[in-house]
Amino acid sequence: MKRPLLLGAGWLCVGLGLIGVILPLFPTTPFLLVAVWAFSNSSPELAEKIRNHPIVGHFIRDWQDEGVVPVQAKVLAVGMMTAGVAYMHFGAHAPVWAVILAASVMLAVSGYIISRPSRRRG
Repeated sequence: MKRPLLLGAGWLCVGLGLIGVILPLFPTTPFLLVAVWAFSNSSPELAEKIRNHPIVGHFIRDWQDEGVVPVQAKVLAVGMMTAGVAYMHFGAHAPVWAVILAASVMLAVSGYIISRPSRRRG
């Protein structure tokens, strides 16, 4: 029963990743990372197809093998999180507790992203 669930989750994440290619603010890479994980546990051949994809494969391999996040991805991620918190506060007029909670979580995530290496060793 585990294998069909993981296959389904993998294909769902591939579909969501494809939507991310079309929609500018919808992420692609995180969904493909989850898809590779799901396929690794259910269909290693499908996981390798994503890891060896000519366009996104190197990003997936860099993250899985060495935890690499390219500088452009770091800037985009931190910028989008900052914009999200700013919108919550100034645009949506969210309650102060919600803005503080979101800002705290996004600050922690930003710190993690920034702390990752920007390129492979050697």
